[in-house]
Amino acid sequence: MKALNTVKITFPSRSVNEGFARSALSAFAAQADPTLDELADVKTAVSEAVTNCIVHAYANTIGPITLTAALYEDGTLRVAVADKGCGIPDVSKAMEPLFTTGGAERAGLGFAVMESFMDSVKVRSAPGKGTRVTLSKRLGTR
Repeated sequence: MKALNTVKITFPSRSVNEGFARSALSAFAAQADPTLDELADVKTAVSEAVTNCIVHAYANTIGPITLTAALYEDGTLRVAVADKGCGIPDVSKAMEPLFTTGGAERAGLGFAVMESFMDSVKVRSAPGKGTRVTLSKRLGTR
């Protein structure tokens, strides 16, 4: 299926950019006329994906995060959040609720939150090469 519209944004892995990513994606998704709940779901999932990049990908250094979004004819919004950081050695383990490499201050619920708010969550990662999280949700399904 061909995308009706796409956007690609690259920004540094600074915590202030988590809010920017939420806002930018929200503005892009608005063209699909989502419900407020759908928009909140997408913003929350994107926030979790971007936060994972900021906290885990670059080991206390700054690196690029790329957010790519596409809106399709059937109302599906597909968002990819990608980094070029350390990667995830065991994606299945990382997606288990409560698993974290972020220390005691992290809950380990990022992927579980993404899965609860989106129709589909796919994670591709390779150690030393980075991670790509692809989120999909059908919008405007009132």
